[in-house]
Amino acid sequence: MSTQTDSARARLLELRASIDNLDAALIHILAERFRCTKAVGSLKAENNMPPADPAREQQQIARLRQLADEANLDPDFAEKLLTFIAREVIRHHEAIAEAHAAAPAGSRA
Repeated sequence: MSTQTDSARARLLELRASIDNLDAALIHILAERFRCTKAVGSLKAENNMPPADPAREQQQIARLRQLADEANLDPDFAEKLLTFIAREVIRHHEAIAEAHAAAPAGSRA
């Protein structure tokens, strides 16, 4: 193999190691985000608030599209990602609300 090929392979390994670290960070950040949104879902259920907040979702989409643009990330991709995450959060909030409604009144915190 040529020195150029060896150098390219070494650089490829470095880049892939960085990507692996970033993927791990993304998973941990998403886990923390979902811990927070679970608390939001519980708070909403305890106070008879709706699982979804369309106005908040629209504000978040606009905010994250702007952040994506500033970071040179495709705003459409950022919106799709946020929409996917928001759907999952709403699904969790609905499940929390159903569980809260099904719990006997005396057992609710």
